[in-house]
Amino acid sequence: MPTERWQPDRSEPTDPWPRATFATAIGRGLRGLCPACGKGKVFKGFLTVVAACEACGAPLGLARADDAPPYFTILVVGHIVVPLIFLVERGHQPPLWLMSAIFLPLTLGLAIGLLRPVKGGTVGMMLSLNMLKSDPSAT
Repeated sequence: MPTERWQPDRSEPTDPWPRATFATAIGRGLRGLCPACGKGKVFKGFLTVVAACEACGAPLGLARADDAPPYFTILVVGHIVVPLIFLVERGHQPPLWLMSAIFLPLTLGLAIGLLRPVKGGTVGMMLSLNMLKSDPSAT
């Protein structure tokens, strides 16, 4: 009597929404578009992520980015501003008040300007890697 051995299901998981590649999902998220389809919007406010894409139904609200976008934003802004401060200080030696008048608003503007695209890219990365919070009622 032949017995069949159990084999794991090796088929690709199917989602009810389209699946984009890693780079495509991040690029769409950076532009504020749905990482899955590229048609809907990621945000309904400045940093509030929509519950689901209106075009494809991808559950964008389940991608809990939390502290990653501010961390990535600080990393990027720091790598832009700090070398500029060193270059200006070494080349021109302006007074401290002038350095502060230039680089404090520049740092603040870059941080605020980059936070939304970085959060969209993070949501795209999380959707691409299937890092979604499974139970909406869980904390």
